[in-house]
Amino acid sequence: MTAAGWSLLVGILLILMALAGTLLTRLPLSTAMIYLGLGYALGPGGLAIIAVNPFLEAELLSGVCEVAVLISLFAVGLKLGVPLGDRRWLIPLRLAFPAMALTVGLIASIGVFGLGLSLGAAVLLGGILAPTDPVLATGIQAEAGLSPDRMRFSLAGEGALNDGSAFPFVLLGLGLLGLHPLGQGGWRWLGVDLLWATAGGLLVGALLGTLVGKLVVHLRIRHQNAVGLDEFLSLGLIAVSYGLAQLSLASGFLAVFAAGLAISRVRDLPPAGKSARRPESDRADWATHPHHASSALHRAVRRFNEQLEKLAELAIVLLVGILLPAVAALPALWWFVPALFILVRPLAILLGMAGQPLNRDEFAIVGWFGIRGIGSIFYLMFALDHGVTGALAQELVSLTLVTVATSILVHGISALPLMSWYAARKARRIPS
Repeated sequence: MTAAGWSLLVGILLILMALAGTLLTRLPLSTAMIYLGLGYALGPGGLAIIAVNPFLEAELLSGVCEVAVLISLFAVGLKLGVPLGDRRWLIPLRLAFPAMALTVGLIASIGVFGLGLSLGAAVLLGGILAPTDPVLATGIQAEAGLSPDRMRFSLAGEGALNDGSAFPFVLLGLGLLGLHPLGQGGWRWLGVDLLWATAGGLLVGALLGTLVGKLVVHLRIRHQNAVGLDEFLSLGLIAVSYGLAQLSLASGFLAVFAAGLAISRVRDLPPAGKSARRPESDRADWATHPHHASSALHRAVRRFNEQLEKLAELAIVLLVGILLPAVAALPALWWFVPALFILVRPLAILLGMAGQPLNRDEFAIVGWFGIRGIGSIFYLMFALDHGVTGALAQELVSLTLVTVATSILVHGISALPLMSWYAARKARRIPS
């Protein structure tokens, strides 16, 4: 397709989504489900307007997916607003680390004994499919603020953290296949890819988000400077956090998430004697007001990033729909995907969250909404770009695309009724 053709197609698509935005919110469908069907219709399975080969264009697709993941992680960090030292992070941390590791192990076991894969290929499959998505199921996202619902907060936090915590297992799988250096006895993987990447990524992002946020608020309050261009600030902080973390061999994903979380925690430090009274004029003056500069900064950055997040969701889910004809008719597809959602996810949650005071309703919701999405597509393309070829590449593509597409459909359909059921049950438990 020519540049003019692409321009026309993308323009029509964006305008149609804008015009139909209100209507879509009234339908019992997620926007991701609509994007998926539209992508399939535009791709080789439908009108064949767009054709993408995941095996030949893995490097490009990996880059596109990586950008989408970074945008979504920064957006979730901005929304959650609870410091990492808070006890409310205990559940997301257990979901994103022990429960996620158990998920990798369970999928790897199925890969070895059910699919006949080698250990390296099975671990790689587990790393690709273990992370959940913090964006695609809009019906279960955590509310912005300091007192979010515990279950919604836990699912959003899990999705943000395990996009980074799954990366070491992808590298382990590649290493067992001879496509990534693990070090003598696996020391490099354990020390650098796992421990340092996790801790270093969170540290780099937290420091950068705090420093940049405090600097901007200081300049606005004391010097009425650095006002406006919040879009540049958002993109710049994502890029700097990711770049510095990657250069330090830490996790860029965790760094970007931590940066979003940190900048959302920056508070005003007004000069002594300044009144807390809101300015008489409109909200435009809040950006430099001693008691409202930080909240104005948070709103502006979050608003811009939410729009980016919607564009990223559109692009990646369209891509999944376009790529679906690349799926091979594997005999295992009919049982593998149901086993992942109905057996693997609930079992990993049950074991990984043992002793955690979640009630039965919360366990049921968390156990079901293991939504696969952008992260899995990125890790798939990352693996293809790093040397996975042949029959294994075809099997990974088929299993991953079908898993993500099925997740978009079944979790999208079930989000509204299940969340309504959960809200009603929760309301009955709260004394009036």
